[in-house]
Amino acid sequence: MLTPLAPLVLTSSAPKESMIERVAIVGTGLLGTSVGLALRAAGFKGSIIGWNRSAEGAQIAFKSGAIDSIASDPISAAREADVTILSVPVYATLDLMAQVTMHIGGDHLVTDVGSTKLQITKAGTQYFNQVGCAAFLPGHPMAGKERGGAELGDANLFRGAAWLFTDAPGAVRTQRGGELVLSWREWVVAMGSKVIDLDAARHDELVAWVSHLPQFVATALSSVLAERVGDAPELKDVGGRALREMTRLGASPFSMWRDIAHTNTDAIAAALEALEQRLAHIRENLRTPELRDEFEKANRFRRE
Repeated sequence: MLTPLAPLVLTSSAPKESMIERVAIVGTGLLGTSVGLALRAAGFKGSIIGWNRSAEGAQIAFKSGAIDSIASDPISAAREADVTILSVPVYATLDLMAQVTMHIGGDHLVTDVGSTKLQITKAGTQYFNQVGCAAFLPGHPMAGKERGGAELGDANLFRGAAWLFTDAPGAVRTQRGGELVLSWREWVVAMGSKVIDLDAARHDELVAWVSHLPQFVATALSSVLAERVGDAPELKDVGGRALREMTRLGASPFSMWRDIAHTNTDAIAAALEALEQRLAHIRENLRTPELRDEFEKANRFRRE
């Protein structure tokens, strides 16, 4: 069983004094662009430099005001910043961590927005948080949309959302690195997020249930509908709101979810197996009082 979460804290005022003057956003997709826009909306006055694998994505972020300038590569972006935010899929994050650490020192902070945290947190201990190395703060905002891209960047994306941190116990940092960590956490709160600190393994177990399972359910449902009734001309009208809500996540890109599936396989498989068993139980009890019990459990969950 999953244990209750710690209480959440939410304030939205900009830090009175910030150690951060220069931010680099490596990956100006939906999340990266939204971070830039949210920082500006929260009152960040420093410079924001961005980089994206797709030049078009970087240009869109620049034109939207999410970044002030475009770097030629991720390393040069990180060198210019106090804080570097890695906003790319999990495997790309791991690759960039290994590259960036060789070019910046103890007066920098690197953080990320990856959807799984155990491998990233371990890599943070390997590449960062050592004497002479930059600080690393593994993070994960529980916010997003079913589609990505800089054009969907939203300054309010993180407002009211949980932003999870899975710092490694006993992380070694310089004084400057520690100050940057505290300052970045303040900016996360200023962007409207609720900060939660979790153990990395606990994080991956929890998000398997509350984030990854809903995605794979929507993917499976959308896939089976496409096979069984996808060519029915009246499908969308008949399905209505229920169909739209249940299949919205079916539009999510494989390119992002591949890395999530590969780096949180066991937890996701366990959640899917539990759901398969519950679906089988419902199928076997469509004409018994057990079906009413399932609806009552579901109703209680929604009320709570």
